[in-house]
Amino acid sequence: MPSADSTLTVTTSAGPVPITIAERGSGRATLLLHGGAGPASVSAFADLLATRTGTHVITPVHPGFDGTPRPAALSTVHGLAELYAGLLDALDLDDVTVIGNSVGGWVAAELALRRSPRVGRIAVVDAVGIDVPGHPVADFFALTPAEVAAHSYHDPSKAVIPDPSTLPPAARDVLLGNRAALAVYGGGMTDPGLLARLSSVDVPALVVWGEADRIADPDYGRAFAAAIPGARFVLLERTGHVPQIETPEALLGALRELVA
Repeated sequence: MPSADSTLTVTTSAGPVPITIAERGSGRATLLLHGGAGPASVSAFADLLATRTGTHVITPVHPGFDGTPRPAALSTVHGLAELYAGLLDALDLDDVTVIGNSVGGWVAAELALRRSPRVGRIAVVDAVGIDVPGHPVADFFALTPAEVAAHSYHDPSKAVIPDPSTLPPAARDVLLGNRAALAVYGGGMTDPGLLARLSSVDVPALVVWGEADRIADPDYGRAFAAAIPGARFVLLERTGHVPQIETPEALLGALRELVA
């Protein structure tokens, strides 16, 4: 089970930024970065990862998600990468494994490109961020909840994608706040220059993709892996965009060697 959430303030070029984190387990550190589905989308997998691999798993909340404050100047994935580099410094962690799903995978790649000496390796899981001709990222903001499920899951009947109109006011505000924060950070979910810059990643990298991902398809994932020197690509069967939810055991198997 996670420890109680704690909040640290990290100074970045956007000024001082409060960041909420939860921690689980002990051992070599893993920074687990959530995507647009919010911190709840990685919580259960963080428990699994800490318990089964004997590692210290840190799960931050991207500022602006789950009702947390986001300084106006913190508005890009580059800014999030800077923030998390500062977090690793503040926690005095070394040889860290950074794992990110969806926009969190984009942040993981940008964090590796910052060449923080504290980052030991990265895993990019069904990420966004690159521009691949013929393989566009789905326009998440134009999709209905049912369409999000169809794009994100191998078996959409197992998805729990809330409709904001059906939620109590407080829960609706959190959900809409998450969407707004995602839009600020991700925009169109691509950076035209990222694909070329990935050739500068100099830490071991694993790229994991769900074969049924229709937010960003497997060929998009293959392009992500091909752009990172020495990266290994793993395709998960019967899995969509969020393997940590849909097929956590398969994702754990893919990550185990890298993490442990």
